[in-house]
Amino acid sequence: MREAMFIKKNAEKWKEYQHFATDNPDETAERFITLIDDLSYAKTFYPKSKATRWINGIAASIYLSIYQNKKEKYTRVFRFWKYELPLLFKKYHKVLLFTVCVNVFFTAIGIWGSINDGEFIRGILGDDYVNMTEANIAKGDPFGVYKSDNLFSMFVHIGVNNIFVAFLMAIGGLLLGITTLVMMWQNCLMLGAFQYMFFSKGLGLQSIMVIWIHGTLEILAFFIASTASFVMVQGLLFPGTFKRTISFKRSVKDAMKIMLVLVPIFVVAAFLETYVTHLMSQTYDKESNFGLPVWGSAIILAVSLAFIVWYFVILPIRLNKKGYYIQPDGIINRLKK
Repeated sequence: MREAMFIKKNAEKWKEYQHFATDNPDETAERFITLIDDLSYAKTFYPKSKATRWINGIAASIYLSIYQNKKEKYTRVFRFWKYELPLLFKKYHKVLLFTVCVNVFFTAIGIWGSINDGEFIRGILGDDYVNMTEANIAKGDPFGVYKSDNLFSMFVHIGVNNIFVAFLMAIGGLLLGITTLVMMWQNCLMLGAFQYMFFSKGLGLQSIMVIWIHGTLEILAFFIASTASFVMVQGLLFPGTFKRTISFKRSVKDAMKIMLVLVPIFVVAAFLETYVTHLMSQTYDKESNFGLPVWGSAIILAVSLAFIVWYFVILPIRLNKKGYYIQPDGIINRLKK
C-alpha cells in the first residue's frame, strides 16, 4: 500500500485517538493495540515518514496514560506549572507579542492625548478623580487614594475585581476579540492619562516607585489576559489542519489555562497594592518622597518584571530548545537528540 493511501485510510482514526481521550479501559487497550499494529506496518514500509512519528507519539501517550504510577499523579500539578503552561505560552508567543504591542500603542495614545489636550485627562479619568488627586497633591498626599482603614476588605475587593475584569477580557475572544479590544483601548487610555498626570505634576518618579509596585504585575497580567482572548480568535479564524470546531475547542481550553495562571498573579498584585503601596502612601512625605527606601521599591519592581519575562518568555523558549513538547492530553515528552 502506498503511504498516501495508508495515511488517508487511517488519519481520521489517529486524530480521534489523539484529541479525544476515553475513560473506558477496554477501549483504551483496543486503541493501543490498533496503534501498535499501525506503527509496526509504518515502521516496516515507511520508517522515515512523519506519519510514523505521529503514530508513535499517540501510542506513547496512551502507553504513559496506562502505566504511569501514583507518584506521577501527585506531581501532575507540579508538571502543569513547570512544563505545561510555559510550553503553552511558547505556542502563542506571536499572539502575546501582538497583544503587548497593541496595549503599548494604546497607552502611548493616552499619553499623547494628555500632552496635546489639557482636557483629555479629565475626559478619560473623570472630573471627580482628577479633582481628588489634585487636592491630595496640593496637601502633600498625592497617593492618598490608596489609603484605607479596612485593609483585608480592600485586598479582597481589589483581587476579586481584577480577576473578574480579566476574565471578561478573555471571554471577549468568543466575540472575535471585539469587546477585548474595546476594554484594552479604555484601560490603556486611562493608564496613559493617569501616569502622565503625575509626571506633569513633577511626581513621575515617585508614582513609579509607589504605584508600579503592584502595577507591574497587575498591568502585565491584563496584557496576558487579552492574549487569552486572541488565542480563541486565532483558533476560530485560523484552524490550520484541524476542523474549525476542534481548533476552537482547543483554543478555548488553552485560553482558560492561561487565565488560570493569572489568578495567583492578581492575588499577589492585590496584596502588594493593599499592604505595600498602602504602607508607602501612609508614610509618604515631601522630604523623603518615598515611604520605602528607593532600593526596596526597585527590588519589588525588578522582581515582578523579571518573573513575568522569565515565566512567559524565557522559560518557554528554554524548554522548547531542550526538546520538551506537550501532547494534547497534557503529557510532557522530550525529543531525544
